[in-house]
Amino acid sequence: MISMVKDLAAEALFVSSLQPSECPSNRAVEQAVTAMLLLHGSEGCAAEVATEFGDHPDTAVRRMHWVNEELTGVVAPAPALT
Repeated sequence: MISMVKDLAAEALFVSSLQPSECPSNRAVEQAVTAMLLLHGSEGCAAEVATEFGDHPDTAVRRMHWVNEELTGVVAPAPALT
């Protein structure tokens, strides 16, 4: 389940206007993900990601690496209860 949530968040952050140079806070990342999901929906975000990878593969790969790094601190599995 966490993997699906992270994938969805990655697509939404990818299509957002946030840039690596902004060094966004976790809160800014969460807000961008929420805004893009509300604006485009999950299928719309996925479609825009696919378009960018088709049109600009080199740039898209670098952006997706950044997206995944940003989401490491935001979307993480909850600690296991013992």
